[in-house]
Amino acid sequence: MPGAMKRAVQRPRLSLDVTLAVRRRIRMAAAKRDVSVQQYVMDALQERLREDLGDEGQEILALTAQADPVLASLWDNAKDAAYDRL
Repeated sequence: MPGAMKRAVQRPRLSLDVTLAVRRRIRMAAAKRDVSVQQYVMDALQERLREDLGDEGQEILALTAQADPVLASLWDNAKDAAYDRL
């Protein structure tokens, strides 16, 4: 067990509730590609994120005004301007 824990990468966990039918379909699709269910879901999520966010996906992690114009408008005030100098 300790060896397995050393190899495990600590990362946030995401839990999803799905119907039995969806679970069955995911398992069949993963088997068809000869990958684990986890790998299948991760690949599917990555593909969808690329479709929806394109190259901007990594920028969003930075939480910059350019990455999110809505937040930029909220941050554009005298009180928050102090953080611009950091």
